[in-house]
Amino acid sequence: MEAHQPPQRTPDGHFVVIGGRKWRATDPLIPEEVAARLRRHLMSARRGVRSATTAGDAQAERAARARVDQAKVALGERGTPWWDQPEDERRRRWEQGLARLDAEAQS
Repeated sequence: MEAHQPPQRTPDGHFVVIGGRKWRATDPLIPEEVAARLRRHLMSARRGVRSATTAGDAQAERAARARVDQAKVALGERGTPWWDQPEDERRRRWEQGLARLDAEAQS
């Protein structure tokens, strides 16, 4: 069995290449434990989008898509490019994003 290979990165490290398409890379400054928690929120939100779409629930779909966006922004994959932000702004982005996602998951 072949070991899982990380995606190819562009030379500047800003993007990963998956299936021939470039996608913005996760901010490498995010501690792995935090990034893992954000990815769990992202995957949960994506499952929520699928469930809401299947059920035809437009309101639940909008809410789930908003959670996907929050997780992607916190990971640095959307919004202001992480390489254009100072370190304190990058840290604030993921700390606030994780806090919001954790709070929503609790409610």
